[in-house]
Amino acid sequence: MKKLINHPAAVVEEMLEGFVAAHSRYVRQLPHNKRSIVSTNTVRPGKVGVICGGGSGHEPSFLGLIGKGMVDGVPVGNIFASPPPDPILEVTRAVDAGAGVIYLYGNYAGDCMNFDMAAELAGMEGIRVETVRITDDVASAPKSEEDRRRGIAGDFLVFKVAGAAADQGYSLDEVVRVTSKANQVTRTMGVALSPCFNPQTGRPSFELGPDEMEIGLGIHGEPGMQKGKIKPADEVAGELLDRILADMPLSRGDRAVVLVNGLGSTTYMELFIMYRRTAQILAEKGVEIHRSYVGEYVTSLEMGGCSITLMKVDDELARLMDHPADCPMFVQM
Repeated sequence: MKKLINHPAAVVEEMLEGFVAAHSRYVRQLPHNKRSIVSTNTVRPGKVGVICGGGSGHEPSFLGLIGKGMVDGVPVGNIFASPPPDPILEVTRAVDAGAGVIYLYGNYAGDCMNFDMAAELAGMEGIRVETVRITDDVASAPKSEEDRRRGIAGDFLVFKVAGAAADQGYSLDEVVRVTSKANQVTRTMGVALSPCFNPQTGRPSFELGPDEMEIGLGIHGEPGMQKGKIKPADEVAGELLDRILADMPLSRGDRAVVLVNGLGSTTYMELFIMYRRTAQILAEKGVEIHRSYVGEYVTSLEMGGCSITLMKVDDELARLMDHPADCPMFVQM
């Protein structure tokens, strides 16, 4: 393991200090809890507060999403671990502007427990909180058990919808409705080529041979669906899309938002090759790509590999995906 760190126990705090210093136009740390990061300028009276969060190690998510048209605050956990209730509650208080708050996070046991505890505590203080758990990972549970699926790169697209809806003045109930709708039509499949190394343990997240890949591996190193020899990019893209489209069929004339997401150490060259084949397959099926994103959005430290996400959009979702955003991760005009 080679990493540019000082002490393994200090990586999250030092990362946050650097992130806030680099992006002080967008974010600030709350004084009572350094793990609570909130927007400098998006909270306004009558606007629904939008909070996303999870463990560290997925940068630029979740911190990079704080800004106009996206989220208002992020409680930060340890590497691949949920934030505890205290910073979640601190962020909730800071972003509540009288219209309620929505919690958004991937469907993992620790996140569910801690965010639910924070929501209960917020309710005792008179802050209404609603929750949408992201469940886009096709590999993590069968279609009949979608509520057990993990949230992975599709987080980004669902967060984008929620942030846009809140920015446009939707009520809390309407933000929940449209965010839930976005989650229901978002599917992701990933492929891993190499593990990541947790700086706090120094151990790899999983093991693969030098000529192996694994389909469906989770962003924390959870087991995938199938391990085998590395295949050409076109074959890998086709296999990922086959599994997505078997779970969420798209018909000629449908529209989709496409995300090809790097997991931490995959080059943009490889990601664009994967996008190339993805676009070809969707064109062959008569599916229109409404908007595309290629790059690192939800990573897993330095894991090698990528994922493909499709969101099937109607007019409302397309309009929300097109809404301008300005945050450290990206700017969309």
